[in-house]
Amino acid sequence: MTEVTSGKALAAEIVGDVRKRVSEYTAGVPCLCVVLVGDDPASQVYVRNKDKAAREVGIESRQIRLPATTTEAELLRVVDELNRDRSVHGVLVQLPLPPGIDPARIVFALDPAKDVDGLHPVSAGRLLANQPGFAPCTPLGCIYILDHHKVRIEGANAVVIGRSEIVGKPMSLLLLHRNATVTICHSKTRDLPEVVRRADIVVAAIGKPRFVQGDWIKPGAAVIDVGVNRVDGKLLGDVDFAAANGRAGVLTPVPGGVGLLTVAMLLRNTLQAFEAQTAPRRP
Repeated sequence: MTEVTSGKALAAEIVGDVRKRVSEYTAGVPCLCVVLVGDDPASQVYVRNKDKAAREVGIESRQIRLPATTTEAELLRVVDELNRDRSVHGVLVQLPLPPGIDPARIVFALDPAKDVDGLHPVSAGRLLANQPGFAPCTPLGCIYILDHHKVRIEGANAVVIGRSEIVGKPMSLLLLHRNATVTICHSKTRDLPEVVRRADIVVAAIGKPRFVQGDWIKPGAAVIDVGVNRVDGKLLGDVDFAAANGRAGVLTPVPGGVGLLTVAMLLRNTLQAFEAQTAPRRP
């Protein structure tokens, strides 16, 4: 029987822990600042969700909204000001950015100590070296799901479909650091179905609706679906959920799965940044 993950319940666990830890501070609270450039509708929704979630746990939430005509130089100045503002502990520049602004250059300009999205090259390097730092929020949520369901990661054959800087690569490293044997698959992988069929853990993050078929899934495997694809007004994952349900041991739905944990992990990363930058909690 397949265990279907409740992202809402797991996100509530993380949020509850962050709220409790924030309440234990007597001097100051964590502050997250989100920078939004332009008026992309999806980005506006994401920013509102982050703002609401932060306020609910006692994290100060700030927003800087800039017009789509903002130049790269102007945005870099804003980032520099936030880097130097000691009252701000976490900074997130909402992607995508308007044409003419290089997102890599903006991310590189962030202070790694405030990089709560885990996208700075220093953050990536620390993750590669298995050193303390910030990992991207979605892969952290995937690991949380596996641990919640008591999926044995050590020694497992894990297949990650997708090699993005935000999900695929960091997800592979997090699994590797937990002693899984990891295969990273992508558009050039030969005989992908057979590779997936050998996996005890499958993380699908390729951005193609219902790409992973049910008969690709090893019976009892844990299947984490990171895909978010809008098709005819509906959200679909990268896994054919109906076909995988009943075959997988653990399965995350879309919507209602990994996505709900991403914001929760952002709050946890912000708290971690605050703890690293400020005085310890009261006894």
